[in-house]
Amino acid sequence: MNSLWNKLFGKKKSKRQAEDEPYDTDSEKKPISSSLKENVTKIKQEMGNSTDIIIREFHIGQNPKINAAALYIDGLADTTAINDFIMRSLIAESPDAGNHPPSSSKSLVESIGKDTLTLGDIKTVTDWNTFFLSILSGDTAILIDGIPEAIIGSTRGGKVRSVTEPTSQTVVRGPKDGFTESIRTNTSLIRRRIKSPNLWLETIRLGEVTQTDVSLMYIKGIVNEELVDEIKSRLSRIKIDGILESGYIEQLIEDQTLTPFPTVYNTERPDVVAGNLLEGRVAILVDGTPFALIAPTSFSHFFQASEDYYYRYDIGSFLRMLRFLSFFISLLAPSLYVAAITYHQEMIPTMLLINLAAMREGIPFPAIVEAIMMEFTFEILREAGIRMPRAIGQAVSIVGALVIGQAAVEAGIVSTAMVIIVAITAIASFAVPSYTLAISARLLRFVFMVSASMFGLYGIALMLIFLVAHLCSLRSFGYPYLAPFTPFILSEQKDALIRLPLWAQLSRPRLLSENKNRMKPGLQPSPEHRDTENSTEKEGKKDD
Repeated sequence: MNSLWNKLFGKKKSKRQAEDEPYDTDSEKKPISSSLKENVTKIKQEMGNSTDIIIREFHIGQNPKINAAALYIDGLADTTAINDFIMRSLIAESPDAGNHPPSSSKSLVESIGKDTLTLGDIKTVTDWNTFFLSILSGDTAILIDGIPEAIIGSTRGGKVRSVTEPTSQTVVRGPKDGFTESIRTNTSLIRRRIKSPNLWLETIRLGEVTQTDVSLMYIKGIVNEELVDEIKSRLSRIKIDGILESGYIEQLIEDQTLTPFPTVYNTERPDVVAGNLLEGRVAILVDGTPFALIAPTSFSHFFQASEDYYYRYDIGSFLRMLRFLSFFISLLAPSLYVAAITYHQEMIPTMLLINLAAMREGIPFPAIVEAIMMEFTFEILREAGIRMPRAIGQAVSIVGALVIGQAAVEAGIVSTAMVIIVAITAIASFAVPSYTLAISARLLRFVFMVSASMFGLYGIALMLIFLVAHLCSLRSFGYPYLAPFTPFILSEQKDALIRLPLWAQLSRPRLLSENKNRMKPGLQPSPEHRDTENSTEKEGKKDD
């Protein structure tokens, strides 16, 4: 199937397409001129005299005075840091230019960077590509007349969204902070939870035009080095003009395209990312989006919620099994109803069959047409509720579903039983923690309904066989998608369908991590041990 896809859509590029490709910004590195006037003119020309670029010209030193200019982008840079740590330092405390003649321009730059500026991060650049990339990232550039290089000070700031509770993965018990659109804020939220020097962070820039920062986070000594190399290799092969969201990265590095199931996990919760890093996975964070990617993943991974580990193991196991059941209800409930009504009436209890027959009396359409009409109607309502303003979106979706369902029943278009089945299916789909996996069930639901209308329960069984075979063929960065169910790994069943107590989870996933030991054995609570300690303490007090 992949070879057919490549033949159809992987055609060789024409000469015209090759000429129109985005150029590689690293291939041409033009040097900065030593003339301040020429540099300022070039900056204005290159940026189209944009009104948001601020150019502040001033003088350095007293004997003689040297012309200089500070440049930054309004809205991307922290103006307070620029005024306090750059402008005030250079104007009031700049070194005497007479002590640094033109032949020693390097000495003047070093003196400004080391002795004058009080910023935390200072560097020098000599080419225009790095210069523009720095100021467009929020840094401030200082150009000095007669010196063919620029001093770059880290002043990244501007207005960003504050840390708030995640909107897509809410919990009753657990941390309430979520990722934001700032990649540095997101990495700091993870480092607050994992205070280890082995938590490594590597950043690359993707997108020939957007130059988006993409960071990889993993724990050295726990993660499999081959996994890190594979992810780096796939990221390095990305050649695109822009990366606007982590979904771009997900679609460009996934193992297989022709599948409705997600093979890369996404989340906006820092505690979820920290927990997966401790298991040996790799996190991919993209600047400009609150959703982080986690690789590799598995089918059971999408049913795990952070609350499972904050509650007792029996409560967490019950909730997880409930999610598995909800997924299969959302996938199979309409098709099972269509198959039973159309072909297998003998399987329905007599009294229920009589009631169903009475409900369907006067309905002009077969069960499959009813199911498809109601499912499409609900999908339209759900999509409309998401796109409408938040204040009225939920009200419109709920009221619309009630009004349309009641009107359709009274008009004799659909039966009451079909409305109940569609409502149960919709509610069950919301119980799945991962929105991407819930979408997969919504798509496959129509395939199962059509198969049930043609072959009954045999069609559903056949589609389930195809579905399981397809899931078995999937890989996520080489990791089996159905692990630990197939291949069956007994030691990892403790955190798959159910969750055993934390003291019983002594090892990390065998196929993920190089360091298998998670905790020290013997942490199981022992009431007898506590009673012995209490009795010993009481006897000691009596002796005293």
